[in-house]
Amino acid sequence: MNLYTPVELPAGLPRLSHADRLMLMGSCFAAEMGARLLDAKFRCDVNPYGVLYNPLSISSALREIEAGKEYGADRLFFFRECWHSPMHHGDFSSPEADETLRRINARLREAHALLPRLDCLLLTFGTAWVYESKETGTVVSNCHKLPEANFTRRKLSVEEIVMDYQAMLSEWFLRNPKLRVLFTVSPIRHIRDGLHANNLSKATLLLAIERLQTLFPEQVCYFPAYELLLDELRDYRFYAEDMVHPSEVAVRYVWESFSRTCFSEEALNIMAESEHIRKALAHKPFRPDSEGYKCFLGQIVLKIDQLNGKYPYLDFQKEKEICHTRLKA
Repeated sequence: MNLYTPVELPAGLPRLSHADRLMLMGSCFAAEMGARLLDAKFRCDVNPYGVLYNPLSISSALREIEAGKEYGADRLFFFRECWHSPMHHGDFSSPEADETLRRINARLREAHALLPRLDCLLLTFGTAWVYESKETGTVVSNCHKLPEANFTRRKLSVEEIVMDYQAMLSEWFLRNPKLRVLFTVSPIRHIRDGLHANNLSKATLLLAIERLQTLFPEQVCYFPAYELLLDELRDYRFYAEDMVHPSEVAVRYVWESFSRTCFSEEALNIMAESEHIRKALAHKPFRPDSEGYKCFLGQIVLKIDQLNGKYPYLDFQKEKEICHTRLKA
């Protein structure tokens, strides 16, 4: 007897390796997956604009990254004692305009340098609802709690999303034929819109991605994170207390499904080795100053050096610094 509805994971998804260069952009679900990829020692840039929810904000950010955009004070506004960018998450905001610009432009330079060498772009759409500034007529990524009267709220159409991404991706695939784009739709529900409006929004995103897959069958693919939570898990015990965000168990379940489907065998082995090192460093010794513990740390350093010798692109700098600090103590 089968007591749940399994989601069939698609074949032909890119098999990512630690040698690949990745960029993740989109909703807080992208941030969650990106943090796990970084912990697993993948080379990736995660949300260089901060969390972005709608497709047009993501594409606008990608075009600015490609163009090597440099932000000036004219792109900021002051509200509630901080300087903000309407294109960026509040993590970039600061009481000083220079500090806001420093944070924004530093991340833009990093992302711009990575873009031409990118192997896989992972984009997570959260909602088809957008807010347009009445002053500029452009879609904003973050309202920063400005009065709602400053904006016009509307739902994007499937055609609008497809036309925007078709134009952008056509150029990108010509310049970088190896690039693959992996779309996901965030399973987080935007209940402020109402459940019916949220469902229409998610359906719009899913239909747009399907159209893009049809237009670019060799380069564009879809991972069903949305379906895994909504259809396979389908139980409120897999949600956090707000009944909107996935619980830690649910996020881990989606991550494990993603790992099995999208990682190469070598990548899975490296992840296992990296996790072994992480757990070893988390171990709390009975006597930190003992020769036995120093020998234990030395073995960790040796293991890291062996992995770096085989895979020089793995970044274990933080772990080595921890080991050396404890060895000197």
